[in-house]
Amino acid sequence: MMTPRQLGEDALVDRLTVLLASGPGVLEGPGDDCAVVEGPGDGWVTVLKTDCLVEGVHYLPGTPGEKVGWKAVARVVSDFAAMGAELGHLLVTMAVPGDREVEWLEGLYRGMNECAVRFGGSIVGGETSSLPEGVPLLISVAGSGRVKRDGWVRRGDGKPGDGLYVTGRLGGSIRGKHLEFLPRMEEAQWLVEHCALRAMMDLSDGLAKDLPRMAKASGCGFRLEREAVPCTDGVGVEEALGDGEDYELLFAVEDGGDWEKEWAERFPDLEVTRIGELCEGEAGSLDGGWDHFGRG
Repeated sequence: MMTPRQLGEDALVDRLTVLLASGPGVLEGPGDDCAVVEGPGDGWVTVLKTDCLVEGVHYLPGTPGEKVGWKAVARVVSDFAAMGAELGHLLVTMAVPGDREVEWLEGLYRGMNECAVRFGGSIVGGETSSLPEGVPLLISVAGSGRVKRDGWVRRGDGKPGDGLYVTGRLGGSIRGKHLEFLPRMEEAQWLVEHCALRAMMDLSDGLAKDLPRMAKASGCGFRLEREAVPCTDGVGVEEALGDGEDYELLFAVEDGGDWEKEWAERFPDLEVTRIGELCEGEAGSLDGGWDHFGRG
Protein backbone atom coordinates (compact mmCIF):
# COMPACT_ATOMS: atom_id res chain seq x y z
CA MET A 1 0.00 0.00 0.00
CA MET A 2 1.43 3.36 -1.06
CA THR A 3 1.71 6.10 1.58
CA PRO A 4 2.25 9.89 1.34
CA ARG A 5 5.71 9.46 2.85
CA GLN A 6 6.69 7.02 0.10
CA LEU A 7 5.39 9.32 -2.65
CA GLY A 8 6.56 12.70 -1.36
CA GLU A 9 4.53 15.91 -1.42
CA ASP A 10 4.75 16.86 -5.11
CA ALA A 11 3.95 13.37 -6.38
CA LEU A 12 1.02 13.09 -3.95
CA VAL A 13 -0.44 16.41 -5.14
CA ASP A 14 -0.05 15.33 -8.77
CA ARG A 15 -1.74 12.00 -8.07
CA LEU A 16 -4.71 13.63 -6.34
CA THR A 17 -5.29 16.66 -8.56
CA VAL A 18 -5.43 14.56 -11.72
CA LEU A 19 -8.70 13.19 -10.30
CA LEU A 20 -10.33 16.64 -10.42
CA ALA A 21 -12.52 17.79 -13.29
CA SER A 22 -12.18 21.39 -14.43
CA GLY A 23 -15.35 23.41 -14.86
CA PRO A 24 -16.36 26.38 -16.98
CA GLY A 25 -14.64 29.63 -16.17
CA VAL A 26 -11.45 28.05 -14.78
CA LEU A 27 -8.43 29.90 -16.16
CA GLU A 28 -5.77 28.35 -13.89
CA GLY A 29 -6.50 25.26 -11.81
CA PRO A 30 -4.35 23.26 -9.37
CA GLY A 31 -0.59 23.57 -9.67
CA ASP A 32 0.20 27.27 -9.35
CA ASP A 33 0.42 29.56 -6.32
CA CYS A 34 -3.29 30.44 -6.72
CA ALA A 35 -6.26 29.42 -8.83
CA VAL A 36 -7.66 31.94 -11.31
CA VAL A 37 -11.29 31.92 -12.45
CA GLU A 38 -13.59 34.17 -14.45
CA GLY A 39 -15.10 37.30 -12.87
CA PRO A 40 -15.72 39.93 -11.63
CA GLY A 41 -15.55 41.46 -15.14
CA ASP A 42 -14.47 44.93 -16.29
CA GLY A 43 -11.05 43.58 -17.26
CA TRP A 44 -10.47 41.68 -13.97
CA VAL A 45 -10.50 38.00 -13.05
CA THR A 46 -10.84 36.35 -9.63
CA VAL A 47 -7.94 34.79 -7.71
CA LEU A 48 -8.47 32.08 -5.06
CA LYS A 49 -6.13 30.58 -2.48
CA THR A 50 -6.27 28.53 0.72
CA ASP A 51 -3.46 27.71 3.15
CA CYS A 52 -3.16 26.30 6.65
CA LEU A 53 -0.96 26.29 9.74
CA VAL A 54 -0.59 23.28 12.02
CA GLU A 55 0.88 23.64 15.49
CA GLY A 56 4.15 21.76 15.72
CA VAL A 57 4.62 21.86 11.93
CA HIS A 58 4.44 25.53 10.97
CA TYR A 59 5.10 27.02 14.41
CA LEU A 60 6.16 25.76 17.82
CA PRO A 61 3.85 25.48 20.82
CA GLY A 62 4.25 28.58 22.97
CA THR A 63 4.62 30.95 20.01
CA PRO A 64 2.63 34.15 20.69
CA GLY A 65 -0.79 34.14 19.07
CA GLU A 66 -0.18 37.46 17.31
CA LYS A 67 2.81 36.04 15.43
CA VAL A 68 0.94 32.88 14.43
CA GLY A 69 -2.00 34.97 13.21
CA TRP A 70 0.24 37.22 11.13
CA LYS A 71 1.89 34.21 9.50
CA ALA A 72 -1.43 32.48 8.79
CA VAL A 73 -2.65 35.39 6.67
CA ALA A 74 0.75 36.47 5.31
CA ARG A 75 1.23 33.06 3.67
CA VAL A 76 -1.94 33.60 1.65
CA VAL A 77 -0.95 37.19 0.81
CA SER A 78 2.44 35.94 -0.42
CA ASP A 79 0.74 33.58 -2.87
CA PHE A 80 -1.46 36.40 -4.16
CA ALA A 81 1.68 38.47 -4.66
CA ALA A 82 3.24 35.66 -6.68
CA MET A 83 0.38 35.94 -9.20
CA GLY A 84 0.59 39.75 -9.34
CA ALA A 85 -2.84 39.88 -7.67
CA GLU A 86 -4.62 42.09 -5.12
CA LEU A 87 -6.02 40.72 -1.88
CA GLY A 88 -9.76 40.93 -1.22
CA HIS A 89 -11.66 38.86 1.35
CA LEU A 90 -10.59 36.09 3.72
CA LEU A 91 -12.35 33.24 5.53
CA VAL A 92 -10.78 31.58 8.57
CA THR A 93 -11.40 28.02 9.81
CA MET A 94 -10.00 27.21 13.23
CA ALA A 95 -9.98 23.74 14.80
CA VAL A 96 -8.91 24.10 18.44
CA PRO A 97 -8.82 21.95 21.58
CA GLY A 98 -11.32 23.07 24.19
CA ASP A 99 -8.63 23.72 26.81
CA ARG A 100 -6.78 26.38 24.77
CA GLU A 101 -6.49 29.81 26.45
CA VAL A 102 -8.95 32.31 24.99
CA GLU A 103 -6.38 35.12 25.40
CA TRP A 104 -4.05 33.27 23.02
CA LEU A 105 -6.86 32.93 20.48
CA GLU A 106 -7.63 36.65 20.75
CA GLY A 107 -3.98 37.35 19.97
CA LEU A 108 -4.23 35.01 16.99
CA TYR A 109 -7.13 37.01 15.58
CA ARG A 110 -5.42 40.32 16.24
CA GLY A 111 -2.41 39.11 14.25
CA MET A 112 -4.57 37.87 11.38
CA ASN A 113 -6.53 41.10 11.25
CA GLU A 114 -3.37 43.24 11.34
CA CYS A 115 -1.92 41.43 8.33
CA ALA A 116 -5.17 41.45 6.36
CA VAL A 117 -5.70 45.19 6.86
CA ARG A 118 -2.08 46.04 6.03
CA PHE A 119 -2.40 44.39 2.62
CA GLY A 120 -5.83 45.70 1.74
CA GLY A 121 -7.98 42.73 2.73
CA SER A 122 -10.57 41.89 5.35
CA ILE A 123 -11.62 38.78 7.25
CA VAL A 124 -15.34 38.30 6.62
CA GLY A 125 -16.21 35.00 8.29
CA GLY A 126 -15.23 31.39 8.75
CA GLU A 127 -15.81 28.32 10.89
CA THR A 128 -14.77 27.02 14.31
CA SER A 129 -14.50 23.37 15.34
CA SER A 130 -13.39 21.58 18.48
CA LEU A 131 -10.52 19.12 18.69
CA PRO A 132 -9.72 16.55 21.39
CA GLU A 133 -7.48 17.89 24.11
CA GLY A 134 -3.81 17.43 23.29
CA VAL A 135 -4.35 17.52 19.53
CA PRO A 136 -2.40 20.27 17.66
CA LEU A 137 -4.37 23.38 16.73
CA LEU A 138 -5.11 23.99 13.03
CA ILE A 139 -5.81 27.32 11.32
CA SER A 140 -6.92 27.44 7.69
CA VAL A 141 -7.21 30.72 5.76
CA ALA A 142 -8.96 30.95 2.38
CA GLY A 143 -8.78 34.12 0.34
CA SER A 144 -10.25 35.68 -2.77
CA GLY A 145 -8.90 38.64 -4.70
CA ARG A 146 -8.53 39.94 -8.20
CA VAL A 147 -5.97 40.55 -10.90
CA LYS A 148 -6.13 42.24 -14.29
CA ARG A 149 -7.02 39.77 -17.02
CA ASP A 150 -3.86 40.63 -18.95
CA GLY A 151 -1.67 41.08 -15.88
CA TRP A 152 -1.54 37.83 -13.93
CA VAL A 153 1.64 35.76 -13.82
CA ARG A 154 1.98 31.99 -13.87
CA ARG A 155 4.96 30.01 -12.68
CA GLY A 156 4.96 28.02 -15.93
CA ASP A 157 5.53 30.64 -18.65
CA GLY A 158 9.31 30.91 -18.45
CA LYS A 159 11.41 30.52 -21.61
CA PRO A 160 14.98 29.31 -22.21
CA GLY A 161 17.33 32.25 -21.81
CA ASP A 162 15.21 34.05 -19.22
CA GLY A 163 17.17 35.39 -16.27
CA LEU A 164 16.28 33.99 -12.83
CA TYR A 165 16.07 36.41 -9.91
CA VAL A 166 15.15 36.42 -6.23
CA THR A 167 14.26 39.23 -3.89
CA GLY A 168 15.87 39.65 -0.48
CA ARG A 169 18.14 37.15 1.24
CA LEU A 170 17.48 33.46 1.78
CA GLY A 171 17.89 31.00 4.64
CA GLY A 172 17.71 31.16 8.43
CA SER A 173 13.93 31.31 8.59
CA ILE A 174 13.76 29.27 11.81
CA ARG A 175 15.46 32.15 13.66
CA GLY A 176 12.18 34.07 13.50
CA LYS A 177 11.86 35.36 9.95
CA HIS A 178 9.13 32.84 9.16
CA LEU A 179 6.87 34.52 11.73
CA GLU A 180 7.56 38.14 10.78
CA PHE A 181 8.07 38.26 7.01
CA LEU A 182 6.47 40.88 4.78
CA PRO A 183 4.79 39.46 1.67
CA ARG A 184 6.17 41.10 -1.48
CA MET A 185 2.80 42.34 -2.75
CA GLU A 186 3.88 45.84 -3.80
CA GLU A 187 7.13 44.58 -5.29
CA ALA A 188 5.38 41.90 -7.34
CA GLN A 189 2.92 44.35 -8.82
CA TRP A 190 5.81 46.68 -9.68
CA LEU A 191 7.55 43.85 -11.53
CA VAL A 192 4.42 43.12 -13.55
CA GLU A 193 4.35 46.74 -14.71
CA HIS A 194 8.05 47.47 -15.22
CA CYS A 195 9.86 44.47 -16.67
CA ALA A 196 9.34 41.68 -19.20
CA LEU A 197 8.20 39.28 -16.48
CA ARG A 198 7.66 35.72 -17.70
CA ALA A 199 7.08 33.60 -14.58
CA MET A 200 6.93 34.08 -10.81
CA MET A 201 6.29 32.20 -7.57
CA ASP A 202 6.97 32.71 -3.88
CA LEU A 203 9.68 30.79 -2.05
CA SER A 204 7.89 28.83 0.66
CA ASP A 205 9.59 25.43 0.48
CA GLY A 206 13.13 26.62 -0.23
CA LEU A 207 14.88 27.53 -3.48
CA ALA A 208 16.05 23.92 -3.82
CA LYS A 209 12.40 22.80 -4.12
CA ASP A 210 10.79 25.79 -5.78
CA LEU A 211 13.29 26.52 -8.57
CA PRO A 212 12.93 23.02 -10.08
CA ARG A 213 9.15 23.39 -9.78
CA MET A 214 9.20 26.62 -11.79
CA ALA A 215 11.52 25.15 -14.41
CA LYS A 216 9.42 21.97 -14.73
CA ALA A 217 6.19 23.96 -15.04
CA SER A 218 7.85 26.04 -17.79
CA GLY A 219 9.14 22.98 -19.63
CA CYS A 220 12.73 24.15 -19.13
CA GLY A 221 15.95 23.23 -17.45
CA PHE A 222 17.86 25.70 -15.29
CA ARG A 223 21.38 26.83 -14.52
CA LEU A 224 21.90 27.97 -10.94
CA GLU A 225 24.88 30.15 -10.02
CA ARG A 226 25.28 28.93 -6.46
CA GLU A 227 27.85 31.59 -5.59
CA ALA A 228 25.31 34.27 -6.48
CA VAL A 229 22.57 33.04 -4.11
CA PRO A 230 21.98 35.86 -1.58
CA CYS A 231 22.31 34.46 1.94
CA THR A 232 20.98 35.81 5.21
CA ASP A 233 23.80 36.92 7.51
CA GLY A 234 25.36 33.90 9.19
CA VAL A 235 23.80 31.43 6.74
CA GLY A 236 25.62 29.30 4.17
CA VAL A 237 24.51 28.51 0.64
CA GLU A 238 23.14 25.08 1.54
CA GLU A 239 20.87 26.60 4.17
CA ALA A 240 19.84 29.37 1.79
CA LEU A 241 18.85 26.74 -0.76
CA GLY A 242 17.07 24.41 1.61
CA ASP A 243 15.70 26.10 4.73
CA GLY A 244 12.38 27.20 3.21
CA GLU A 245 9.81 29.71 4.46
CA ASP A 246 11.66 32.67 2.98
CA TYR A 247 8.51 34.02 1.26
CA GLU A 248 10.62 35.99 -1.16
CA LEU A 249 9.84 36.13 -4.89
CA LEU A 250 11.49 33.88 -7.45
CA PHE A 251 10.90 35.15 -10.98
CA ALA A 252 12.02 34.75 -14.57
CA VAL A 253 12.56 37.81 -16.78
CA GLU A 254 13.33 38.17 -20.45
CA ASP A 255 16.79 39.73 -20.54
CA GLY A 256 17.12 43.40 -21.42
CA GLY A 257 15.91 46.76 -20.19
CA ASP A 258 16.87 48.99 -17.27
CA TRP A 259 14.43 47.55 -14.76
CA GLU A 260 17.14 46.59 -12.24
CA LYS A 261 18.29 50.20 -11.97
CA GLU A 262 14.70 51.36 -11.61
CA TRP A 263 14.13 48.68 -8.95
CA ALA A 264 17.09 49.96 -6.90
CA GLU A 265 15.61 53.45 -6.99
CA ARG A 266 12.10 52.29 -6.07
CA PHE A 267 13.08 49.69 -3.43
CA PRO A 268 16.46 50.80 -2.06
CA ASP A 269 16.17 48.58 1.03
CA LEU A 270 15.33 45.34 -0.81
CA GLU A 271 17.95 43.82 -3.06
CA VAL A 272 17.18 41.76 -6.13
CA THR A 273 19.74 39.22 -7.33
CA ARG A 274 20.24 37.31 -10.56
CA ILE A 275 20.94 33.68 -9.62
CA GLY A 276 20.97 31.95 -13.01
CA GLU A 277 18.81 31.34 -16.04
CA LEU A 278 16.30 28.97 -17.57
CA CYS A 279 17.66 26.81 -20.37
CA GLU A 280 16.74 24.03 -22.76
CA GLY A 281 16.33 20.57 -21.26
CA GLU A 282 14.64 18.92 -18.31
CA ALA A 283 14.35 20.65 -14.96
CA GLY A 284 16.31 18.19 -12.84
CA SER A 285 16.46 18.64 -9.06
CA LEU A 286 18.46 20.17 -6.21
CA ASP A 287 19.21 18.74 -2.78
CA GLY A 288 17.28 20.24 0.13
CA GLY A 289 14.04 22.07 0.68
CA TRP A 290 10.90 21.27 2.61
CA ASP A 291 8.68 18.25 1.90
CA HIS A 292 5.71 17.78 4.24
CA PHE A 293 5.99 14.01 4.01
CA GLY A 294 9.78 13.74 4.11
CA ARG A 295 10.06 11.37 1.15
CA GLY A 296 12.27 8.43 1.94
